Amino acid sequence: MEQQNAGVVSQVIYAPERPGFRHKKSVFLAGSTARTEGIPWRQTLKAALSRHAVTILDPYRSDWDSSWVEDINFPPFYEQVTWELDMQEVADVVVVYFHPDTQAPISLLELGLRAPKKALVVCPPGYWKRGNVQVVCRRYGIQMLESGAGLGEALLRLLELEA
Repeated sequence: MEQQNAGVVSQVIYAPERPGFRHKKSVFLAGSTARTEGIPWRQTLKAALSRHAVTILDPYRSDWDSSWVEDINFPPFYEQVTWELDMQEVADVVVVYFHPDTQAPISLLELGLRAPKKALVVCPPGYWKRGNVQVVCRRYGIQMLESGAGLGEALLRLLELEA
């Protein structure tokens, strides 16, 4: 899937697709996936990046089925988790978004895996483990935003792309 505007087109790759990256810079969208009020953060960020030369790796799957067994021996689940780990490893930056209305334990795991590498975190007041997230971000020099406001601009700076 592609986002288009003013001649530059971002590339969006959804799980479990594995096409080649068209752009040198890439970002993985980790973090809360549960439905929350307001505009979903992934949609907002993809729109902000739509005119930039960046490949966006989105773990969202339109065919996800909540009846899937979360077990290594269940092929669709294993494929999803493997895709997410593979894409996080190759991404230039992993954005981890902790929505205060969710617990997001997998997002905590993803932050732990990415801590010593390039990550950008959004962790608003009210997130249940915000203190832990703050300490990890400080320890590893990870930029942590208080809200999604300015996320697009912060990510562009981290990717060294012009706003």
